[in-house]
Amino acid sequence: MDFGNLLDSFQVVKENIIFKRFIFIAAYLVLAKITDLLIDKILRKAAGWTKVTIDDHLINFAHKPICWTIFWLGVLHALNLPPLTEPWQTILPPFAKSMVLLIWTVALIRVANWAFQTRINRSSLHDKIGKDVLLLLKNVTRVVFIVSAILWLLTIWQISLTPLFASAGIAGIAIALAAKDTLANFFGGISIFLDRTYKIGDYIIVDNVDRGEVVEIGIRSTRIKTRDDVMITIPNSIMSNSKIVNESAPVPRFRIRVPFGVAYGSDLQQVEDIVLEVAKANANVSIEPEARVRLRSFADSSVNFELLCWVEQPASKGLETHNLLKAIYRAFSEKDIVIPFPQRDIHVIRSADSGQSYDSAKLEEMTSS
Repeated sequence: MDFGNLLDSFQVVKENIIFKRFIFIAAYLVLAKITDLLIDKILRKAAGWTKVTIDDHLINFAHKPICWTIFWLGVLHALNLPPLTEPWQTILPPFAKSMVLLIWTVALIRVANWAFQTRINRSSLHDKIGKDVLLLLKNVTRVVFIVSAILWLLTIWQISLTPLFASAGIAGIAIALAAKDTLANFFGGISIFLDRTYKIGDYIIVDNVDRGEVVEIGIRSTRIKTRDDVMITIPNSIMSNSKIVNESAPVPRFRIRVPFGVAYGSDLQQVEDIVLEVAKANANVSIEPEARVRLRSFADSSVNFELLCWVEQPASKGLETHNLLKAIYRAFSEKDIVIPFPQRDIHVIRSADSGQSYDSAKLEEMTSS
């Protein structure tokens, strides 16, 4: 004998259908309270004994939805008891089903948000999936849940989806033609997120022209702040088809080149040792990899070298090049190493017969020693 037949054994309940419905709802309320106590007193304590924390979070997310679902199932069961006249038969049961759908849609969105946010907080620069991609997936997942819930809600209320899909197809074609550039930027942003060409905080060069720090990556455009504090907004459709030089990848460390020259006749080994000491004395120059000095060419007036060293961030490129050049100049002055520059000497030739100078001069470039 089920619960309904048991209630029908009482004459007062059998004759009063509204009273019978309230008894059903009350019974489900009691069942919901028992479930609440079981989850709170037993399942939650059992989850506390485990080393992982995911079960504790899942219980927190599912606790109230389960209890509220039991209540609304009781309402739905009570509404299905005959007789239920119109328009209540058309309104109340779909309403109860809609409430159950709403409860679990919100619960799933909360679980997804928590899962993605936890992954975002634990992500690092070396992860294959960056924070930007995770944020995009988080928003896309939320939209998928909401759209699915709306379609299911229309089905519950017996609203035909065929005209909706047909209208959506026609509207989609019109929107696609009207917003061609916007869609190109959107899909360009998707490709940037998936390819991870750059991320916020990276220093990039676009088509060997614009250089700056990425401060924002949106669905439509990317914003770059140059060293002159000028904000450049570039559509993602252009970014996805441009040559991007990422100075911060694969590691943020950046190599700088500092050219300098010394006079012919200088002790080249001494020059190299002095410059390496200057690089080691600079606290912003990375210890690993070590700085190195390379002889580049024998020029007309000087022996040309280049100091190669690394700084921790591309943003330090200009400042540390400035500091290293000053330090090299100061060190060369202390060690009497000449930094040459072009000179012109004019020789006046006098005629042996007249003993007077004539209008002829010989010019040659000489290097000071």
